[in-house]
Amino acid sequence: MAKKNPQSFFGTPLNVINVGLRSFAESLDAQGVPVTHVDWRAPLVPKLYFTHKGVDIEAANTEAASRIMRGQPMLVGMGVAREVIPGYHDRLILHAGPPITWERMCGPQRGAVMGALVYEGLAKDEQEAVELAASGEIEFAPCHHYHTVGPMAGIVSPSMPVFIIKNEAFGNQAYATQNEGLGRVLRYGAYGPDVYQRLNWMGDVLYPTLKAAIESIEGGIDLRALISQALHMGDECHNRNRAGTSLFLRAITPAIMRTCPDRERAAQVFEFIERNDHFFLNLSMPAGKAMLEPAEGIEGSTILTVMARNGTDFGIQMAGEPEHWFVAPAGIVKGLYLPGFSEEDANPDIGDSTVTETAGYGGFAMAGAPAIARFVGGTPEDALSATLEMYEICFTEHEHFTIPPLGFRGTPLGIDVRKVAETGILPRLNTGIAHKDPGIGMVGAGVLRAPGKCFAEAFAAVREW
Repeated sequence: MAKKNPQSFFGTPLNVINVGLRSFAESLDAQGVPVTHVDWRAPLVPKLYFTHKGVDIEAANTEAASRIMRGQPMLVGMGVAREVIPGYHDRLILHAGPPITWERMCGPQRGAVMGALVYEGLAKDEQEAVELAASGEIEFAPCHHYHTVGPMAGIVSPSMPVFIIKNEAFGNQAYATQNEGLGRVLRYGAYGPDVYQRLNWMGDVLYPTLKAAIESIEGGIDLRALISQALHMGDECHNRNRAGTSLFLRAITPAIMRTCPDRERAAQVFEFIERNDHFFLNLSMPAGKAMLEPAEGIEGSTILTVMARNGTDFGIQMAGEPEHWFVAPAGIVKGLYLPGFSEEDANPDIGDSTVTETAGYGGFAMAGAPAIARFVGGTPEDALSATLEMYEICFTEHEHFTIPPLGFRGTPLGIDVRKVAETGILPRLNTGIAHKDPGIGMVGAGVLRAPGKCFAEAFAAVREW
């Protein structure tokens, strides 16, 4: 008896579309049947809410997205945290993510606090820093509560220099520290003589040199323009910042040459930035913060203005409820590890750098940065699919940030809690990975999705409006 051809049905060639479980598609493929798999999942809610209790959500989100896109973040100066960040004081330490106490802080965030207290001279060594941090004499607060953002542990201490970014369209300002580089650095939870030596050099040499140069440039440096151009040069401005750093160096170098009287100092500053491809991260982040803040307080808006992690918790805030943190446990990052480290060494997801995705770039623009796969794992095809999927949960597309491989389509903008609830699709993120223990630092980089719990709670709040 002749064996039936699994690729035909009564003589008609099969071309199967599989919806849902991938295992069905894999079974057909093993039999030689052409199959297209659709990664569909049942929606968490039956429909989107367009209006609720008199609130026009669509109009609110249109206004929120418009304000974000109209933002014009300009790098206008630098200053010391305690002197320029509104409300700062000498016993305040800012951190990444939603609010957290010392007792609940993860290893790398504790390590960064310990290092910062020694750097400030408030503790003579790390052990004394632990005692001081636990004593209640130090106030801890999220960077986001002070118009500030910090990568990884996100620690900002009183005497740290910070960039000042002004949103010329709305007048608000945002702040971030200078980027130390990768490896054994404070933001990854490392501490020790090498870390303090670098921080001191950054405060004594890098800061005054950059401050003089930036403030000599009339009108400042247009960060939105730099981000837009970097996206066209292979960056996504979160974990790949090679183009952004190069563009910044191109913009600032003439001013350094004109304002720095010491040629050797100018050369050291140039070399430090040139050798640190991530330097621009600490400019792309506060640029995103400056663009997002004007959308806060728009009644009825379900668009996110904050998405941040502290290594213990993952928190989000909606434009319509800017004072309310919706929180879930931080996720585990899947990625590539430095030699000698593995997933067993990794701390859960950490950092304010997801402000980039919230503002419409970062992991949401990975389709234009295929080389990011070599840093966080995966393939260029994964980078493309990540961006395409994020359009499904965003309210609109960015007018100023575009992706060349997608025909200069605007990046996904405006993570909409309603769309996350309807589709079940959670934001895709890329990130660095810190060691779970204090004092060690960076161990790798990878990707993950935001946790669903905080989005479910945010959508429940929308239904109560």
